Amino acid sequence: MDLLSPYRLGQLELTSRVVMAPMTRCRAIGAVPNELMRDYYAQRASAGLIITEGTSTSPSALGYARIPGLYTADQIQGWRRITDAVHDKGGRIFVQLMHTGRVGHPHNLGPGARLIAPSAIASAGQMWTDQAGMQPLPAPEEMTAADIRATREEFVQVSKNAIEAGFDGVEFHAANGYLLEQFIHPHSNRRTDAYGGSIENRIRFVLEVARSTADAIGADRTGIRLSPYGTFNDLPHHGEVHATYEALARELRGLVYVHVVKHSHADFPKTASAIRSIFGGTIVLNGGFSPATAQQALDANQADLISFGKFYVSNPDLPRRIQRSAALTEPKSELFYTAGAEGYVDYPALSA
Repeated sequence: MDLLSPYRLGQLELTSRVVMAPMTRCRAIGAVPNELMRDYYAQRASAGLIITEGTSTSPSALGYARIPGLYTADQIQGWRRITDAVHDKGGRIFVQLMHTGRVGHPHNLGPGARLIAPSAIASAGQMWTDQAGMQPLPAPEEMTAADIRATREEFVQVSKNAIEAGFDGVEFHAANGYLLEQFIHPHSNRRTDAYGGSIENRIRFVLEVARSTADAIGADRTGIRLSPYGTFNDLPHHGEVHATYEALARELRGLVYVHVVKHSHADFPKTASAIRSIFGGTIVLNGGFSPATAQQALDANQADLISFGKFYVSNPDLPRRIQRSAALTEPKSELFYTAGAEGYVDYPALSA
């Protein structure tokens, strides 16, 4: 499998196995996608597949400053301009749907929103707010049964909105310590009802979201991102990681892909191999890859597609650079989450 060879993903023909990973970029003023974002994604349309930054499903899902949503008419229209620009250049684009759950601050949430999570347990750490700078993360409200039903339906509705906005599909962000993983993980999920306790109960909400969405828009348009052994956002290691992700892989069969975030834990290779074997469909692998190490992962049959994060920030024409063995530009990390064009749309492509 060559990194630059085409690949069929569901009903889509991808021009290569090079995927642009979802990356928070914080340019959506007022949570509405804008022309600056359109230019950013259009510049990177040569990716085999673009997966957008995490995009909120409701005002209560807007944990960070300046992240986009997909639950209002203005947001749908803003994303439509972006998907049209990507498609006009021959690209393919999925939207990553993210609910931040307990990883948020009231200053960043939308009007009338609530900070909610599986259990009323605050995440350690602080978060930037444009109004007051860095602030500690407060304790969330524990979600009621009605909250769980409503949040599930928000995911389904926003997935329908994504299709209306012209996306080729959706990816659920069930990684990196956000709401869906908060349900999966026993540290953040202390519930005693049908959504807590056993592995079967802790994965229930994620499966309900995935299955309901697949029914609504098609399984061939529905992917999911997982991060076994990840500890981001205050989710420590626990003894049931391998068994949990085996169960998830089994129950997620039929989705168009599983996007796995690589970690350094000694047991990660065993768990990643189990996910690949049990799921049986397309695996996207992410985690600090260079073009050379990405090709090695494909050669070792660890994945079908490889997603690149930071190198897609600073190399808008990454597949072309890989093809030419050209040097890769390093990103300016201090500009990752600022509001303007610098460090966003000003990285040059290779000259013709």
